[in-house]
Amino acid sequence: MRFLRTPAAVLFALLLTCSPALASPLVSGNGFGFAVVSPIDAKLTKFYAHPYSFARPDPNDPLSEGIETTNFIKSLSWGYQTPTSGSAEYVDDSQLIRAHASEGEGLYYMPFGLHQTALVISWKPNSVANHAHWIVEWSHPIKEQKVFSMPGGEVFLLKFEGVEESLLLVPLESTKHAAEPKQLLSSSRSWALVSIEGERDLARALKEIRQWQNHLAPKELAQRELDEVERWRVKPGVTFTSEKERHLWRQSEILLRVAQSREPNRLGRYNNGMIVACLPDGSWSMTWARDMAYAALAFTRMGHHDEARAALLAYFNARPTGKMKHETNGADYQVSVVRYFGDGSEEPFFTNEGNTNIEFDDWGLALWVLGEYVQRYDDPALLNESTYRGKLYESARDYVVKPLIANLEEYSDGLIVSADTSIWEEHQKDKKHFAYSTAMAIVSLREFAEVARRVGDEPTRIELLEEVTILERGFNAAFVRGGTLHGTLEQAEKNDIDGALLAVINLGVVTDPEVIRSTVERVELLKVVSGGYRRVRSNYTDPAIYEYWYERQEFLFVDFSLAEVHRRLGHADLAAAMLKRIVGKAAEDHNFVPEMYVSLDCKLFHGAIGDPTGAIPMVGYGAGVYILDLLQRADPANGHYASKSVD
Repeated sequence: MRFLRTPAAVLFALLLTCSPALASPLVSGNGFGFAVVSPIDAKLTKFYAHPYSFARPDPNDPLSEGIETTNFIKSLSWGYQTPTSGSAEYVDDSQLIRAHASEGEGLYYMPFGLHQTALVISWKPNSVANHAHWIVEWSHPIKEQKVFSMPGGEVFLLKFEGVEESLLLVPLESTKHAAEPKQLLSSSRSWALVSIEGERDLARALKEIRQWQNHLAPKELAQRELDEVERWRVKPGVTFTSEKERHLWRQSEILLRVAQSREPNRLGRYNNGMIVACLPDGSWSMTWARDMAYAALAFTRMGHHDEARAALLAYFNARPTGKMKHETNGADYQVSVVRYFGDGSEEPFFTNEGNTNIEFDDWGLALWVLGEYVQRYDDPALLNESTYRGKLYESARDYVVKPLIANLEEYSDGLIVSADTSIWEEHQKDKKHFAYSTAMAIVSLREFAEVARRVGDEPTRIELLEEVTILERGFNAAFVRGGTLHGTLEQAEKNDIDGALLAVINLGVVTDPEVIRSTVERVELLKVVSGGYRRVRSNYTDPAIYEYWYERQEFLFVDFSLAEVHRRLGHADLAAAMLKRIVGKAAEDHNFVPEMYVSLDCKLFHGAIGDPTGAIPMVGYGAGVYILDLLQRADPANGHYASKSVD
């Protein structure tokens, strides 16, 4: 989905993350950071200071992924010097992770009740393990250590070599004995580990921790967190066909929340509300404009108003953007053409070939979500909210809609979106005219015309509806040829039948029953041995190229899209069978929806045929599309799609 020609170091990292079934790491988070736990030995293996994998651009290497986010911990577990094996799982479909080992039982979680990067760890040892304690291996050498005597025990402040942030260790129950010199966590069973930017933040962080704790015992704190999570949930607007469906919905709901940044915007960092594409230790723990749209749309349709609103504001507060004006006909723009660094600045996805991507569908996706949100919540205050480039409505009109229109070109007697890299992120040198990009333009400009009506901007509304009519003519001329729907204007086997065409149908851009049936029949050309469908018929012949292997795997976004088309065609049984398969597989892997399933075993995507692979768990393309699929099943007209079924 992402890397084009990938460096060897990145390929090695990807190989490490492509775990076999039942072994995907568990992730906790609270919008300020992430913690990663191994389910096969109950060890905590990562504690990230921020909720993304790369904090900001690297000024010394502009073509790199950027400056990596600080990870404090290499290994943390309860036991003796050689801890035994264990297991771990989520508690009640939440972000709380319960760990089991022969030495007892514990919890790892990052509480939403705290507005800082805070990891809570607690352990209840077995009677035979009273002399065991927390064993930690830090990721970086300790440069400086300070001790503060506080009620309840000693508080430690650690500074590490080469690390900007400091780590505060706060006991959550009275310490029983002095800490061992090299194992500071050995003096208590329960701790809050808090990332702070410097000693100036120490008093504030301690005050918030103590207020949050409110004299409660670790067990009571965990139960309060679970109760608060349940109060946050919305009543599902669907009828579940099985308990597995219900659990996957609940876990997906939480993963969407875990993936969204709650870091406050400040000078030099504007990322509040952004949603990463995948949770660690997957490969895409950064914010892609496209993936975030599907996550934000899921929040919108579920009824999570605050989270949906924050995601939309993130699009319009991100900065600096507009870095690729030389590729957008000189038009300045607000929504990234690919993704963002952790600080909210645009990353036009530099590849190892020194190229960037230009994805015009990202602009349409952001407008699509905005239109759905405004229709569902009637929130005029959002449209008047001050953002980076002015009030949100004017910013969307002048720095998303106008750039999109500036990048249309004539075709036949209509218009289509200019050549780009679109939904599957092709090489920029191989950019094409994609059906998906033009379809998103049609949908989004129609949506924004309604937004313009709501604010009384009648000239914009009329102009956009005229543009939509011309775009529809261009789409039909360019992509529906001889009664057959094609993925690109350019004729080539790879995109001639394209999994993205299913999404185009579900968007209501194509309504001709014969064209839809023909597309569904031709999608069988994408079927793979694992049972589902890949994105395109790959034409890469060099195994040294990443996509050679990547494009031969089963891609779940396509599976979900096809299930939805089948449902619209009245093939409820086929859709149900496809969904049941995905739900069943997710139930075996912590209720995670992965990016892909193995259909061609290889070093990059190793496993048995049908094993989850790629980035796990996916957020927008995983948890988000699962929730959207269930909501569409409950209400076939959900999301301004064509309300008329195909006979």
